[in-house]
Amino acid sequence: MDDQLARQASRPDTFPTLGEAFAVWARIGLLSFGGPAGQIALMHRILVEEKKWLGEQRFLHALNFCMLLPGPEAQQLAVYIGWLMYKTLGGFIAGLMFVLPGIVAIMALSWVYALYGNVGFVEALFYGLKAAVLAIVVHAVVRIGSRALRSNAMVAVAALSFIAILPSPSPFP
Repeated sequence: MDDQLARQASRPDTFPTLGEAFAVWARIGLLSFGGPAGQIALMHRILVEEKKWLGEQRFLHALNFCMLLPGPEAQQLAVYIGWLMYKTLGGFIAGLMFVLPGIVAIMALSWVYALYGNVGFVEALFYGLKAAVLAIVVHAVVRIGSRALRSNAMVAVAALSFIAILPSPSPFP
């Protein structure tokens, strides 16, 4: 019975319209900086805290599942959450809008570089963004970690895992 109550508590009260979901996924795609940690934290803030389309436990369950799969976990999480809302069409929209703004930005920057070569203002822009992206990633790790690591044992395992991968030349053993 408790499991059933937990599942019901993690479900949204109402699903958004398809247009509203499209707009929110476009917003997430436009604001996604900082790699997977920043993207996941942004999705959590918008979908769980702001819009309340997913419960905390459902989001963390989906995140844990996507972390086990090979490939980009933030992209998989976006597609999965979109699929939860509107099945195949929702997954397609969420996945497309999650990556499309980044594709457009990279294409625009590539076009500027191809036309003008080494552009100082673009280099300065990216140099300035480094600090902001670092702050976003640190904030995201602390935020998601504080929700996912609910006991001292979980914190200890996470800390030991982090220490264990430090000397490894592999980025993700």
